Amino acid sequence: MQKKDIYTLALLIILTITVAFFSNFDEKLKFVGLIILILSGIKFMAVAFQFMELKKAHSFWKGLIITFLTLFITIIYVIL
Repeated sequence: MQKKDIYTLALLIILTITVAFFSNFDEKLKFVGLIILILSGIKFMAVAFQFMELKKAHSFWKGLIITFLTLFITIIYVIL
């Protein structure tokens, strides 16, 4: 494994622990859901760009993934 992969894995573990920490807060606080969604989006982007090698892809695909993630997080947050 390369050093970038190890750093990405460490980041993913830290973000997962952080999401678990925030999930224990009171569910009545609406911003907790937003924080969890944003941290999960960051994890998605880390996996997509590092391990799926999207960073080498055409800018159309990069923009499509970012647009999809933004719309997905927005729709889920509105539903909450």
